[in-house]
Amino acid sequence: MTQLTRNDLFSLEQYALCRVEFRARVMTHKKQRRLQLSPHLALCFEDALTMQYQIQEMLRIERIFEPEGIQEELDVYNPLIPDGHNWKATFMIEYPDIEERKVALGRLIGIEKGLYIQVADFARVYAIANEDLERDTADKTAAVHFVRFELTPEMIAAIQQGQPVKAGTEHPESSSEVTITGAVRESLVGDLH
Repeated sequence: MTQLTRNDLFSLEQYALCRVEFRARVMTHKKQRRLQLSPHLALCFEDALTMQYQIQEMLRIERIFEPEGIQEELDVYNPLIPDGHNWKATFMIEYPDIEERKVALGRLIGIEKGLYIQVADFARVYAIANEDLERDTADKTAAVHFVRFELTPEMIAAIQQGQPVKAGTEHPESSSEVTITGAVRESLVGDLH
């Protein structure tokens, strides 16, 4: 599934009845789609289920039930669902201490431009970041970036055949690389066709 429609969503009343169970299911699913790049950097890969949850929560919080309002939310979040030849993720810079986070965001300007995926011996695929709006200022970067990684058919075939996949960052202040394995890898393979 690459796009959600109103038919994929619960009504506000239905959602109120199933929210606890649905949320628990989504949180378990999200754990299988979170990749820790370093102690302070993480990628949370999005898909139709994570976006359905986001939409359901927005509809609930804003008490949106009119078809036009529901469609607006679908229009905002559908672009964050991978379409079979890419991965889409929320890239997060995580520092619990506010002062430490302020300093880090000042040091990490442009880090999203050095975020990459590498499949086997293919060239690195650098993230296309923040297509909705620029998230850096002259003084700091944002703590959250929305990114996508466009994969070639050859890369997709290699991933499906079990070739190694790495993710990392290249930045003067923070460089890291991890191999994507286990449940995260399995979940991401399911996004490709």
